[in-house]
Amino acid sequence: MSGDPSTAKPEPATSAWNPFRHAAFTVLWTATVISNIGGWISSAASGWLMTSLDPSPLVVSLVQVASTLPMFLGAVPAGALADVIDRRKFLIAANVATVAVSAAYAAIVMLGLATPVNLLLFTFLSGLTGALMSPAWQSIVPHLVPKADLNPAITANSVGVNVSRAVGPALGGIIIARLGIAAPFWVDAVSTVGVIGALIWWRSGQAPERLPAERFGSAVRTGFRHARNNPYLRATLVRAVAFFFFASAYWALLPLVARERIAGGPDLYGYLLGAIGAGAVGGAFALPWLKRRLGTDRLVAVGTVGTAIATALFGLARSPAAGLAASIIAGACWIAPISALNVSAQMALPEWVRGRGLAIFVTAFFGALSLGSAVWGQAAELFGLPTAHLAAAAGALLAIPLTWRWKLQTGAGLDLTPSMHWPVPVVANEFDRDRGPVLVTVEYRIDPRDRQKFLAALAKVGEERRRDGAYAWGVFEDVAEPGRMVETFLVESWLDHLRQHERVTNADRVSQDAVYRFQVGGTPKVTHMIAAEQQETS
Repeated sequence: MSGDPSTAKPEPATSAWNPFRHAAFTVLWTATVISNIGGWISSAASGWLMTSLDPSPLVVSLVQVASTLPMFLGAVPAGALADVIDRRKFLIAANVATVAVSAAYAAIVMLGLATPVNLLLFTFLSGLTGALMSPAWQSIVPHLVPKADLNPAITANSVGVNVSRAVGPALGGIIIARLGIAAPFWVDAVSTVGVIGALIWWRSGQAPERLPAERFGSAVRTGFRHARNNPYLRATLVRAVAFFFFASAYWALLPLVARERIAGGPDLYGYLLGAIGAGAVGGAFALPWLKRRLGTDRLVAVGTVGTAIATALFGLARSPAAGLAASIIAGACWIAPISALNVSAQMALPEWVRGRGLAIFVTAFFGALSLGSAVWGQAAELFGLPTAHLAAAAGALLAIPLTWRWKLQTGAGLDLTPSMHWPVPVVANEFDRDRGPVLVTVEYRIDPRDRQKFLAALAKVGEERRRDGAYAWGVFEDVAEPGRMVETFLVESWLDHLRQHERVTNADRVSQDAVYRFQVGGTPKVTHMIAAEQQETS
């Protein structure tokens, strides 16, 4: 199958409203939008509170760092947990923790005990609960809607986030002005209760696993191994880092733009954040048409150009009108890259590793935001807000040609459902399935004239072995018998090899069949060997 997106079949037209035909999606989407509104109210309050506690550009930018760094640090472990335990129960527990953290900090602020240090700690803990939930939330989307509605469902989730961003910060500014700085944190705690109720109501209907769940450490290692050998996910990660590093500048410095450049209050800051969300919602309605006209890669490039323009405008803004114009452009140009990158990551991943793969995407996303926020905050400290914004805008434009060769959504046409075509290995005696490592060999007999073509086809199969759990892979040829080739790969245990049998996809089967066509006479010989254990004698 070609990886060239120009040869892919056009996507069938699907309505943006299709996901809402499914009750589970509608209920959870509504509950999360309400919760996200509370989160954005709290986020706006955190940024504004820090400008009162310590107006240093670097310290203010650290609020953004504290909110995004947990995603960078915790998303991969959370993704491993999402793949090995019940996702619904996991999400319920994480949302309960969110309520507890928000309520505790609301009490601290109400009692007048807020400091820059405990504000950053609260922001970090709040971000940590979000990091724990993010991979699991994204992983359950395919269980809420059929595959045909997955793309619009992901876009609807992005729209929901931006509806929250449009409403939440504006409400936050009003709430701060009317009810005081502690009120937004109470609202955040209360708004999450509905999500807990929706999750208790929902039943995923997932089939039980036939094999025991992976151990946590093994699950993390396997997730990284899969990402390293998944070219479609790797391309998505490169493009994500290139976009979010530079886009982080206007997010991190927006409180200072509102307070120092435009000389506004918390209500103006809320309106600027709200305008970003409103712009994103408006941009979402144009996404299907733009994607059909431009294609995914050009759509992301256009969004990046618009983000660069908005970032420059923030740096030059001296009036509320200029700030609002920059916010609307920023929001409209934010939705296209984030939606396209998220869909690209989803389409690159089979179900068994979806939580871990999406966690690695989230790690790249928020790692770039965290690093970028710190860099642009320091740049603003040293050179001023306009210079920092203009430098970020120039970097975003430069990143487009530098990352153009990494194409997005090239895995859209792959069939990643399990093929289950590997036969169950025959064993002579029962043994502990945790024993290992396991060496698997596949012996081929080919025409020596086909050697180069065979090795090229086998290299693709090698990537598949490593994606599915093998930690070492190689191919050897017999120096005494031309055409005799032996493929080898190692997995950590017999149980991990049995998991490989369940992870092989229909797309992998196509690659394997391409290798088997070089076999001369019969079928390749497969051998399973397990590390020998010395028997104790009395």
